[in-house]
Amino acid sequence: MKTIPFIKMHGLGNDYVYIDCFPDYHGQSLGLTAISAFARSVSDRHFGIGSDGLVLILPSKKADARMRIFNADGSEAEMCGNAIRCVAKYLYESGICRHLSMEIETLAGIRTLALQVSSGIVEQVTVNMGIPVIRPEVLPCGADSIGYTSVNMGNPHAVFFRDAIPQLPNNTNVEFVRVHDNKKELDVRVIERGSGETLACGTGACAAAVAAMWHGLADKEVTVHLPGGDLRIRQESADKPVYMTGPATEVFRGEYTINS
Repeated sequence: MKTIPFIKMHGLGNDYVYIDCFPDYHGQSLGLTAISAFARSVSDRHFGIGSDGLVLILPSKKADARMRIFNADGSEAEMCGNAIRCVAKYLYESGICRHLSMEIETLAGIRTLALQVSSGIVEQVTVNMGIPVIRPEVLPCGADSIGYTSVNMGNPHAVFFRDAIPQLPNNTNVEFVRVHDNKKELDVRVIERGSGETLACGTGACAAAVAAMWHGLADKEVTVHLPGGDLRIRQESADKPVYMTGPATEVFRGEYTINS
């Protein structure tokens, strides 16, 4: 038996269990199979801590830190916009990286973040989410077909524009979007691969926003309303990076016991 310290944090209700792997590489020593099982265990909202997944905060040879993200079903994800804001908050407030601008390595590449700090507490984080890849797609549906917009934000998203936002299935990154008449606000619901519907998704909010901009439905800066709260998304033009700004919140800390 051994205990692993953890931090529970969320970005607009998109919550993860975070493990600081700087001191002794807890997560590294588990191995991928064990990490996947560990992610499933801690994410269980009845028998575990309860979360949308697990995030390992690791040293990096290329950036200030590296993060690995595992969904609630144990599968590894490339990138998470809400999680990376929480990682930045932890790195700054724990003293690991006391920079207002930092770089974090992900499977989708290195992301640059700008922190807004008040009295030593990180209140908002702006993330350079990179340049999206956008294209129209058609989904066969019996004798009919459904059009959607494919957006890659380091992970793949399918964006559907609808007047009414339906209940959602599991096992893919899908955004259902309603655009406000002012072209400055979007209502978005997201399902994430391996986690199901979440209260917020940073990459999903970016995908929805840039798809709306690409179709001429939205201005270059919008507020995305998610069930867990709001994110600000900005893209100056289609060939420029997307910037996402939102909060990061620590919930509690503890120790989780596993069989070694």
